[in-house]
Amino acid sequence: MSFPYLTVTAALPAVGAIATAAVPAARRTAAKWLALLFSLATLALAAVVLATFEPGGDRYQLTESHAWIKDFGVRYELGVDGIGVVMMALTALLIPFVILAGWHDADPLESEAPNRRWRPTQGFFALILAVEAMVVLSFEATDVFLFYILFEAMLIPMYFLIGGFGDRAHAGGDEAAATQRSYAAVKFLLYNLIGGLIMLAAVIGLYVVTGTFSLSQIAADHANGSLTMATSTERWLFLGFFFAFAVKAPLWPLHTWLPNAMGEATAPVAVLITAVVDKVGTFAMLRFCLQLFPEASKWATPVILVLALISIVYGALLAVGQRDIKRLIAYASISHFGFIILGIFAMTSQGQSGATLYMVNHGISTAALMLVAGFLISRRGSRLIADYGGVQKVAPVLAGTFLIGGLATLSLPGLSPFVSEFLVLVGTFSRYPVVGIIATVGIVLAALYVLVLYQRTMTGPVKASVKGMSDLRVRELVVVTPLIALLLFLGVYPKPLTDIVNPAVKQTMSDVHRTDPKPEVEAAP
Repeated sequence: MSFPYLTVTAALPAVGAIATAAVPAARRTAAKWLALLFSLATLALAAVVLATFEPGGDRYQLTESHAWIKDFGVRYELGVDGIGVVMMALTALLIPFVILAGWHDADPLESEAPNRRWRPTQGFFALILAVEAMVVLSFEATDVFLFYILFEAMLIPMYFLIGGFGDRAHAGGDEAAATQRSYAAVKFLLYNLIGGLIMLAAVIGLYVVTGTFSLSQIAADHANGSLTMATSTERWLFLGFFFAFAVKAPLWPLHTWLPNAMGEATAPVAVLITAVVDKVGTFAMLRFCLQLFPEASKWATPVILVLALISIVYGALLAVGQRDIKRLIAYASISHFGFIILGIFAMTSQGQSGATLYMVNHGISTAALMLVAGFLISRRGSRLIADYGGVQKVAPVLAGTFLIGGLATLSLPGLSPFVSEFLVLVGTFSRYPVVGIIATVGIVLAALYVLVLYQRTMTGPVKASVKGMSDLRVRELVVVTPLIALLLFLGVYPKPLTDIVNPAVKQTMSDVHRTDPKPEVEAAP
């Protein structure tokens, strides 16, 4: 029996969560280091999985299959394709930076009286590791029921991270901050629970029709013609799955929970939301919607493209008008998720490769920008853009890293998101030229909200409130520097990722019986 790489990769952070939570209350620093060590061990094992994966090999590799609930045909089935393995690696990569960036986010405030309850530091880091375990396993699951369990279970630790460990830079007092955190956490939970309940009905319906929860078995039956669904049945099941994934993604008009959740959460938890957890939604569209319901996916494509376009433009327009730094980044992410969904449903190899790369590159660029923004906010104690000015004169390294994160967000050539966005637009334009043209509006608006944000916070006269602001410290540089290095490296040399992703994209295109449009002008021999 081969070594269960996938199980161990998910089990490491799960064990780390338990061990971190069990550290005595007075040993807060020990709990932090323990959580960091488990996240680094997970990253090391994820790197081994990535190196072991053979892009030209079987579709699902490192597979595991064990009986779980025999009476209902539920199995513990794992396997990764090129898309799943890079998303698993992205999750393992970001968690150590999230932990380092949030090193002091759950510490007791200096102003707190000795008799007041301290913020449970151990719980904060244990919850982060618990989310990592569930997200990693969701990228590996090839049993639909197992995936559904993980899809829903990750909401529990995220609810407590949002509601229990909110941003300290709140315009109101402690009571107002607690109210806003509670509202954001409940809204996050309700939206995603409703989506999950609809998906549960679709999961049950899928089992009734197919007699199995195995993704690989259903896909094989589709391919050899032994599985036929009534057109109406396939469409209803597709809508049940897609609705849940669109809430998680989030896609307009199911997006409204995201600005509240990101605004009220700490910066590292905001990164966890948009760079890690939300990617499960777009990943699931590729893995489950297209493979399980190929004909329904093509049927729904025109409406989904319109919703993606609205997300791109609407999110960017709302970002332009924001006064809160974190909410601006949240609306920018809604626009970026629109690009990802556009690439998926353009039904071209360039579009889907670009969408997968976009998931990776958006995770890295948003993590860089949001974490630097968190360092900035923690120094000034305010999320409002108007409270800043001239920061680059007193903290040039902080301002410089903020600028690079912002330029990556607007997909500047030379930084990794540019490659993703370019592929999405090329892939979309080749099949839907009008949609591709409209989507470019999002690029123009991105340049506007990013550059205006930088101008208002970093340039101009130094405001009195930022005169004593310190530059990035060693721990903060350790967080930001590798992310910026990755943005630069993948911006000029994305081949390591495309080599892994492209074979999986070709197989997904085959599932939906789509081929790339032929160019109108043939290349010269």
